[in-house]
Amino acid sequence: MSGLRVISGKARGFKLRSVPGCSTRPITDRVKEALFNILGADVVSATMLDLFAGTGSVGIEALSRGADFVCFVDIDRLAISTIHANLEHTGLSERADVVKSDAFSYLDREPDQSFDYVYIAPPQYQNLWKQAISRLDARPGWLEEDAWVIVQIDPVEYEAQSFSNLAEFDQRKYGSTLLVFYEVEA
Repeated sequence: MSGLRVISGKARGFKLRSVPGCSTRPITDRVKEALFNILGADVVSATMLDLFAGTGSVGIEALSRGADFVCFVDIDRLAISTIHANLEHTGLSERADVVKSDAFSYLDREPDQSFDYVYIAPPQYQNLWKQAISRLDARPGWLEEDAWVIVQIDPVEYEAQSFSNLAEFDQRKYGSTLLVFYEVEA
């Protein structure tokens, strides 16, 4: 997919490299813009965990808009090298950590940091999003007390889920993309 870019902030207008091949499905500018309109100014000074990070587009957008720190996690070596290249190109590397790991192994370990936002955009149609959010629910130490977990899936993948520590509070559909928002239950 060509035309991947940073929409707003410090790195606005920078073109991002795509991951070679068809192993990732980058978020469209329309969905990314809608997501960040929802997050608004709350992204400033926030921390984000970008799981199944792919090109790094979502986390890089957060950094460009003033997030303090983003941890990018992906298992694919081409995705990892693409994220590194995109961070270098945008000048945002100093506030990022890129981890080559299976997302589930990463979430199964003892949390060394908690995040304001966790973005989950796994390969489609494999129920990986349910596994990832279940692991987050089981280890709430990954989440700040007012954290949001945002899942990007195809609408046909959606099934209502119930958790111990997380509750769904919103959904937004943009064509073949559904964003599902969860928050930590008080």
